[in-house]
Amino acid sequence: MRILLTGGTGSFGKAFIKQILGSDFGVERLVVYSRDELKQWEMQQTYTQDKFPQIRFFLGDMRDHERLLLALERIDVVVHAAALKQVPAAEYNPMEFIKTNVIGADNLIKACLQSKVKNVIALSTDKAAAPINLYGASKLCSDKLFVAANNMVGFRDLRFSVVRYGNVMGSRGSVIPFFINKAKEGVLPITHQDMTRFNITLQEGVQMVIKTLEENKGGEIYVPKIPSYKVMDVAEAIGPSCKKNIIGIRPGEKIHEEMITEADSESTYDFGNKYVIMPADGSVEKKYIESGLELKKVVKGFKYNSGENPDFLTISEIRRLITNNVDDKFKPV
Repeated sequence: MRILLTGGTGSFGKAFIKQILGSDFGVERLVVYSRDELKQWEMQQTYTQDKFPQIRFFLGDMRDHERLLLALERIDVVVHAAALKQVPAAEYNPMEFIKTNVIGADNLIKACLQSKVKNVIALSTDKAAAPINLYGASKLCSDKLFVAANNMVGFRDLRFSVVRYGNVMGSRGSVIPFFINKAKEGVLPITHQDMTRFNITLQEGVQMVIKTLEENKGGEIYVPKIPSYKVMDVAEAIGPSCKKNIIGIRPGEKIHEEMITEADSESTYDFGNKYVIMPADGSVEKKYIESGLELKKVVKGFKYNSGENPDFLTISEIRRLITNNVDDKFKPV
């Protein structure tokens, strides 16, 4: 298998490369595509050419269609993880996020249609469901573009799908490493005392993408069933002796995140360990039924948000996850 990984030097990219090369996936070629030359150089010190001859590092931007075309030569599978992601930065620099997250997605789709790619998985976010911030809106547009791209494949052996999940534990800019660092000062700033978030580990996110590559038909949005946490519980897990200051939510933030809206329930199915949102025209349901799968639709009015999630992490579970996935030397302050 020959893979192009966009945003390959980010948190997800590093975890994906480590897992995919350590598996029996049969990676013949892996192109790591990103615009950060320093991170690429740093990654090359780990994945040296003599030990990992299948890896190639491509400097390039999602805004550059021609560069994407070059990167897609001899590629079978695309995992699209590149995006601008910081919510406050998106509110201040909206067009920059649109250029990368929306126009960049369109560039990738067009380049895939011009190449011999067979399968494309785009990473999404819980902020794309009923978005109230620019980042979420840009990712919703991206999701719509990848789903709609299946209408343009014609007779090509090509499919596009989306994987949408919540906060990745320990990723850059996320609350857990922020709290671990701030706990050294003895004070933790809490945006809102009732705030909740979904939680997924990097390994779980990577496994979800790999599983999706094996089973997707094209046009689905895959949503894993994952636990939530209360931000106050995260603060207590990390800094039980720290003072907790309520500072108010930032522009564009929600108190609870949502991955499936009530409006999506009409075309959402329960797949056991995940939900799958399918296109409203019924074309993808038909493919699953023809493959012998019995589909189970969610109940009318169903929605999936972090505040009403039946599965919440306890403080002790949060501590254990931090030790296992973020910092093996972690100790509460």
